[in-house]
Amino acid sequence: MTFELRAILESKRALRRNLAARPLAEKLRLLDALRQRQLAIRGRRSQSHSILLRESSPPFRSKPL
Repeated sequence: MTFELRAILESKRALRRNLAARPLAEKLRLLDALRQRQLAIRGRRSQSHSILLRESSPPFRSKPL
């Protein structure tokens, strides 16, 4: 795998130009799709963490001992 920073940066610029040129309705559809993906990932993550043992944190002391 080669590391060509110029090609990577130009590709990112082209993608940003392409996204900026899209109509507003299409941008909103993309945001909806990203939101659905985020919710799906969060859902899987919360299910896997639900079986973990959680301990409560010690009480906060405002004055040093």
